[in-house]
Amino acid sequence: MLCNRYAIINEKIRTLICAIDHDSSSRTVLQTYFGFNHEGLNLYWEPIVGNKIIDNMEYRYLGDSGLKVSVLSLGGWVTFGQQVPPEMTLKIMQIAFDNGINYFDTAEVYAGGKSEIDMGNAIKKLQWKRSDFVISTKIFWGGKGPNDRGLSRKHIVEGLDASLKRLGLDYVDLVYAHRPDPDTPMQEIVRAFDYVINKGKAFYWGTSEWSAQQIMEAHGVAHKLNLIPPLAEQVQYNMFHRERFESEYEYLFNGFKMGAATWSPLASGVLTGKHNDHIAEDSRMALTDNAVMRRLREGLLSEEGRTKIDKVKKLKPIADKIGATSAQLALAWCMRHPKVNTVITGASKPEQMEENIRAVTLMSRLTPEILAEIDKILDNLPPPQFNFRDS
Repeated sequence: MLCNRYAIINEKIRTLICAIDHDSSSRTVLQTYFGFNHEGLNLYWEPIVGNKIIDNMEYRYLGDSGLKVSVLSLGGWVTFGQQVPPEMTLKIMQIAFDNGINYFDTAEVYAGGKSEIDMGNAIKKLQWKRSDFVISTKIFWGGKGPNDRGLSRKHIVEGLDASLKRLGLDYVDLVYAHRPDPDTPMQEIVRAFDYVINKGKAFYWGTSEWSAQQIMEAHGVAHKLNLIPPLAEQVQYNMFHRERFESEYEYLFNGFKMGAATWSPLASGVLTGKHNDHIAEDSRMALTDNAVMRRLREGLLSEEGRTKIDKVKKLKPIADKIGATSAQLALAWCMRHPKVNTVITGASKPEQMEENIRAVTLMSRLTPEILAEIDKILDNLPPPQFNFRDS
């Protein structure tokens, strides 16, 4: 007799059982052997193939808040709504959630809003309890109309409302200003984010790719007007892109207790090694209809790009030494930084998600000696902040 495995997901249980079939006899098994009364339970049956990859996920506080996020998180840029179909989005998100990832990130601009739609539909089908996951979206590029982009009060409020509708949620945990807007007064921006939080549309707000000066200005306005300041910065951080995070933002982390959700840990796939000889055909960098990817492809063919590839090749023996893939080494390197709260990664295939998740277990293998070897190859360690007391 065949034994089928099913995931039972509801507000009280999340476990696997071995049932003979999925008709009424399975419910009898639940009642007889597990003591569950199926009446009133909202069951979602989904055949799966063992999604558990690691035993323990690490959680960190996001900035100066009580919100805990998984050290590895999942984002929907390029992949969800564009590179992968909805059913694959669901599968990847399920694998992430089953292994303790509780933070998911998207944006109104991702795939023209389709990323939010696909992620929202997956959450609905998987029937996750709302308190069990953290989700963020980002506001700036919403459309082609004169008020459909930027950080005016109008677009922040209307853009977030549209995002919530696409996600099928009443609120997001965190909403980011996707980029700075020099054309909108900082007071208007801070007031608008304070407003959406007070209206219950979001719990926190943050910034993305803002300069340290702009973030400090936002904090100053919030302090002066008794408004809610930004909690976290979503910043690009990887082995090739270090200076802003490790140097420019140092005072933000220490003085303002800003949180950090970092993105592009694999440098758009370059640090995986799959582009060492040529652009991998099934990768996001091979997408021909994405302007960002076109620029990245062109950059990889430049002299600077070839230098990066040479460094990736030199890093491979270090990855081998600690029992990691090149991608896992790059992810663990980002996660090991004490100022990183969560590393946002992407995946277009279940096996990529599984590989990324395993990187969580490798952080402890990055000893000071290993990190020194990596720094020697990268040769891009930002200089420390000058202390005049030492002069």
